[in-house]
Amino acid sequence: MKNSVLALALAAGAVTTANAAVLTSWSFENLSAGFTVTGAASGNVASTGGLFAGNASGQHAASTTNYSSPTGNGSTRSFSANAWAVGDYFQFTSSSLGYNNIKISWGQTGSNTGPRDFGLFYSTDGVSFTQIGANYIVRANAGPAWSSGTGVPTDNQTVSGPSALDNKATIYFRLVNRSTTSTNGGSVAAGGTSRVDDVIIEGTAIPAPASLALAGLGGLIAARRRRA
Repeated sequence: MKNSVLALALAAGAVTTANAAVLTSWSFENLSAGFTVTGAASGNVASTGGLFAGNASGQHAASTTNYSSPTGNGSTRSFSANAWAVGDYFQFTSSSLGYNNIKISWGQTGSNTGPRDFGLFYSTDGVSFTQIGANYIVRANAGPAWSSGTGVPTDNQTVSGPSALDNKATIYFRLVNRSTTSTNGGSVAAGGTSRVDDVIIEGTAIPAPASLALAGLGGLIAARRRRA
């Protein structure tokens, strides 16, 4: 009987550790080759994968901003914008209901006169945003450049979010321009671009109460066996 209970408990423990899942993702392959939006706001770009529907978007101070879909990081499309000022951003939304241990990964590059310094911010209400960690640096898209055939892994990064993002109806991530310094060390120009690709928001399924109880029972039985 004890062996049967222990087997159930161990199975429950496996469930709690093996449920990492893609919540929402954007490959941007749903954008056409001629995709162009001009204005301060890009409008919403629908997610292309994951358990939940989400939107990518951009917001700039300049009404002359052009949003477009150039070559991605080893793919046909990415999401790009020019006319960057400090505080302008890319934004990505998802749900995290039923999930914790939220993390986001993405690839990003820029033209020589595109912005270099960005910060990753999060929110649970779309109004108040908090930065995660320090600013990060975006590399100029040269040597190697992004192409549809070969990706540049060094332009990708993954960051874990705080527990405040766990089990929420809607969560928000922003990649925010933090300075006027360009990727080549000069100044950001109106025509300078930054582009993102392969944005993925992930989480781990929160176990049901019954699974937690079984996992706890498994730990108790294991402890007793060690003392026996």
